Amino acid sequence: MKVRSPPRDEPGEIPAPAREPIPKANLNVGGLPSRMKVLYITTLHRTGGWLAEAFASDSAAQILLEEVVGVTAGLARLRDEVFDAVLVSHEPGVLDALDFVEGLRGGGNDEPVILLGSAPAQQVDALCYEVGADDYCCVAETTVRGLLWKFARAIQHHQLVRENRRLVQAERQRLQQEHHEAERLLDQQRALIDDLETLGGAKKTASQHSDNPQEAMEDCLAKTATSQHESPLVLPESLISHYDELLRTYVIMGVGNLTDEMSQLARLLADWGISAQSAMQLHVHVLEELVKGLGNRSARHVMNRADLLVLEVMGYLADGYRQLYQDRCNP
Repeated sequence: MKVRSPPRDEPGEIPAPAREPIPKANLNVGGLPSRMKVLYITTLHRTGGWLAEAFASDSAAQILLEEVVGVTAGLARLRDEVFDAVLVSHEPGVLDALDFVEGLRGGGNDEPVILLGSAPAQQVDALCYEVGADDYCCVAETTVRGLLWKFARAIQHHQLVRENRRLVQAERQRLQQEHHEAERLLDQQRALIDDLETLGGAKKTASQHSDNPQEAMEDCLAKTATSQHESPLVLPESLISHYDELLRTYVIMGVGNLTDEMSQLARLLADWGISAQSAMQLHVHVLEELVKGLGNRSARHVMNRADLLVLEVMGYLADGYRQLYQDRCNP
């Protein structure tokens, strides 16, 4: 609704809104805050008494207006207190609000800032946004209610920005924690491989002192399952690639959907004579490379599925060696 410019004998006043009375129950409809604490930074040429009266004439929101004169006083108040919004009088040559806001943003201050001046909005709007201010109001073209809504939108925008920043930081911390947890689990799996190596060494020593053929056969199978074999780095590249592809597919599809592929892998491992320890080394090597490639993505789902995969692999591998044992005992 268009409002006439202020009289010449009262420069700078915002005219009282010409409107029909609004029912009291609807005053805050649409998200207009019921109370706002605003810092008004102005000059001696334009004090804020008239502005406080204009806000008081519109009961849509309670405005606690605190006025300071000059940039130095304004910065001091912003340092000591928290305000919902900042209103800066733009008077080039006396108080350049554009320079003030640019310095304010450069210092890390993120309070909502609205500029108030006498120049037409089309002359200042672009410059206002470029320095980081939220909006510009021309005194002759705005109303009290319009200024209140500009405050409300600016406050809402900055609240959303802060919330988004907080969520991004929380998500980043969560991902970092997941990656640390993945590294810890990989370290534990490497320790398990070392334990298998120790067990394999004990089996080998026992077999060297055994004269029983049956014990020697069983020990041979136990050694096959636990002794140290080739490192994944020197295993056939086709085997490493095959397991890498299987792991990536398993992460997506989960348990019970790759029965044929698991049987094929078990036969492949048995054909190559891969022990349980070497299978674990292969798994840890491929999983470590996969986790490194996740970047900023979540590692928890990958680690959970990888744990299930290695359990299945060990089960299939044990069945494969059991079948080999039975074939040797019953040729």
